[in-house]
Amino acid sequence: MLLYVLTAIVAGLLGYAARRYIAEAKVRSAEEQAAQILEQAAKEAEAKVREALVEAKEEAVRLRQEAEQELKERRQELQRLERRLSHKEENLDRRLAQLERKEEALNRQAAELERMQAEASELIQRQRAELERISGLTAEQAREYLLKTVENEVRHDMAVMIREIEQEAKDEAEKRARNVIGLAIQRYAADHVSEATVSVVSLPSDDMKGRIIGREGRNIRTLEALTGVDLIIDDTPEAVVLSSFDPVRREIARIALEKLIADGRIHPARIEEMVEKARREVENSIREAGEQACLQLGIHGIHPELVKLLGRLKYRYSYGQNVLQHSIEVAHLAGMMAAELGCDVKVARRAGLLHDIGKAVDHETEGTHVKIGMDLLRRYRESPEVIHAMACHHGDFEPQTVEAMLVTAADAISAARPGARRESLGNYIKRLERLEAIANSFEGVEKSYAIQAGREIRIMVKPDKVDDAMATLMAREIVKRIESELQYPGQIKVTVIRETRAVEYAK
Repeated sequence: MLLYVLTAIVAGLLGYAARRYIAEAKVRSAEEQAAQILEQAAKEAEAKVREALVEAKEEAVRLRQEAEQELKERRQELQRLERRLSHKEENLDRRLAQLERKEEALNRQAAELERMQAEASELIQRQRAELERISGLTAEQAREYLLKTVENEVRHDMAVMIREIEQEAKDEAEKRARNVIGLAIQRYAADHVSEATVSVVSLPSDDMKGRIIGREGRNIRTLEALTGVDLIIDDTPEAVVLSSFDPVRREIARIALEKLIADGRIHPARIEEMVEKARREVENSIREAGEQACLQLGIHGIHPELVKLLGRLKYRYSYGQNVLQHSIEVAHLAGMMAAELGCDVKVARRAGLLHDIGKAVDHETEGTHVKIGMDLLRRYRESPEVIHAMACHHGDFEPQTVEAMLVTAADAISAARPGARRESLGNYIKRLERLEAIANSFEGVEKSYAIQAGREIRIMVKPDKVDDAMATLMAREIVKRIESELQYPGQIKVTVIRETRAVEYAK
């Protein structure tokens, strides 16, 4: 047993010694490897340092060579600049020497000129003294005598020449003016349509007359109140006559009545609807008429509001002459004459077309149509040349341009054509417009219509501003104004209409 224990102890000691020896051997081996690695690393580091030093030396050599090359080039450039400067200095020295020589020559010439001028002055003085001695007059007396003699001769010749030139100019101008006006009139001849104050609407049958009148006349009263047109239903078979001095109202009433007849449903609400549709159609027709006039004349850039006002002239007549056709004719004539005289054709044509633009709203605005037209053209930014030419066509202003005189002449030519105008109809229309203007001047008036050829005026008032008592008083005051301001045959009936409506919708 003891033997086993001793054996085990010996074996343990041997194992321990063997393990220790192995461990020490491994440590020594590791130390040797580490020493080798350190030695190798040191060698590599030394090699890399040597390589870096070599590269640094090479880079330094290269940089030094580049610097020396750049310095050499700059020295060469400086040498070139120095040579150029030296050359320029030599040139400047030569030019300065030349200038000095020229200055000396000029000074000598100036001195010579002064000497010659002094000699000439002395010679002139001697000649003048000799002339005064011979003529017995001083220089001033001789000068005044010559000037008077020459002045009298020149004035006489100038007066004779001016008279001859003026006479030739008048003869030539009159001849040229006749030729230009005659040529313009021959090149443009417009048709003239006389104004009518009635329109006739055909009916499919006489039974339609009763439907137009309506129960207790409510349909015809509604149509007349909405349009301001007098409907005449008499024994004329299958026809209704619309009478009004205002062609726009008459046209609206005609279109509305034709729509009602075609639709067959005639009652106050339907009448209002058709009148509104007819009013829109007439407005479209007015706009198209203005655009067509501008297109026909080749005039562009007119403000849309002025185009609409031009279209309204389609339904406006002046002494029986259609104002839109008259304006187009004036524009053509003015443009043709301007072309013959070499003036501004565009200004003449534009001013001719717009010369009566104020008549489109003269019954709504105070003032003459010339003043209203000037305000409209300024508002819509027409050129000063066009405004001036338009303003002069009735002699209210002195024409300052040839185009203004041409527009005035063209207006007179168009108005003077045979059959173009009738004075009586123009006065009649002015009286009706004045009648409506008197009614519209009262506060609270919404619309007014002169009907029955001026024998009656119907006035629609605003019910919220005019009550029944005020309506009676307004009718009396309007009558007094008409009696004091207008002259008319017979009597005029004044009817003030105050209407209130209550409208609700069941949903």
